[in-house]
Amino acid sequence: MSTEEDDLAAAWGASLDDEGDADAVSAPAPDAAKVLNQAEIDSLLGFGGGAEETSRSGMERIIQSGLIAFERLPMLEIVFDRLVRLMSTTLRNFTSDNVEVSLDGMSSLRFGEYLDSIPLPAMMAVFKVDRWDNHGLLVVDSALIYSIVDVLLGGRRGTAAMRIEGRPYTTIERTLVERLVKVVLADLSAAFAPIAEVQFMFERLETNPRFGAISRLSNAVVLTRLRVDMEDRGGKIELLLPYATLEPVRELLLQQFMGEKFGRDSIWETHLAEELRDTDIALDVVLDEQTLPLSQMLSLQVGDHLTLAATPGAPVRLRCGDVAMFEGELGRRDQNMAVRIGRNLPRARRDAGAEEVAA
Repeated sequence: MSTEEDDLAAAWGASLDDEGDADAVSAPAPDAAKVLNQAEIDSLLGFGGGAEETSRSGMERIIQSGLIAFERLPMLEIVFDRLVRLMSTTLRNFTSDNVEVSLDGMSSLRFGEYLDSIPLPAMMAVFKVDRWDNHGLLVVDSALIYSIVDVLLGGRRGTAAMRIEGRPYTTIERTLVERLVKVVLADLSAAFAPIAEVQFMFERLETNPRFGAISRLSNAVVLTRLRVDMEDRGGKIELLLPYATLEPVRELLLQQFMGEKFGRDSIWETHLAEELRDTDIALDVVLDEQTLPLSQMLSLQVGDHLTLAATPGAPVRLRCGDVAMFEGELGRRDQNMAVRIGRNLPRARRDAGAEEVAA
């Protein structure tokens, strides 16, 4: 047995020596530490060329990780889907033309990034959310502005709206776009109505993104792009809501469906209440209460009499379990004892009666 143990110990020592040699070979010297070259640094920061530019770099993922994704607010998508359906109807009445509104997409980004990406020229409508005490931004692009002006002023169908770039918008154009914005904001209020009663009120029109700032540049916002098509004409509407604006209804926007209530089922509550009304309960009439010694109670025999202090017409209490519910008058009907309920006992009296019984 000792020979086998010596062999095992020798084999174990040899294996440890082999691992130590392998570590010594594979371990790099302190001077040979890995240093990133320029190409790897450019790739990390997102400056690499070719197909690498199409994918988000590691640094961009780190920066964007703080954004709140709109996918975490499922009810918000339902609200904007309802807005699309409402706008399709109201814009047809507004323009007396065949209008189709579609949702191009939703995204989360920083407010400063959006201001830098607004395609100019465009009109920016700043609106206030009264109940939530914050603001939002609605941007109408140049194509839709000229299309709305052309439609409302009687332009011929089948022809594209004439665009004159490089000039400021006229008073007529601003007035017509303001009417369009108010129609859209009214539909937005109606879209949020099932969730919360809120009013989106128009404040002003701006053409310079610097004057349309409604939030800090680093704040997160949710951007919704709507496409408005009127036969051969149309354009885009971009609706921007900071997450700070949506904060008062964030709990409601987290719902998976309309009217969701976590941990509560109103149907079951109604059913339980109806069944409780049909439940049979026993009421005990307390004719008298006496305190007797235990020795007297033990000496009671069949045929003994206990004299009760209750007399005909005396007030008695009716109890359900240990809770006093009513006070009535004792009497007789035919050959039976009867009680006529006189009044309900207040809750304080009920609790006092229950405490007396417990004592």
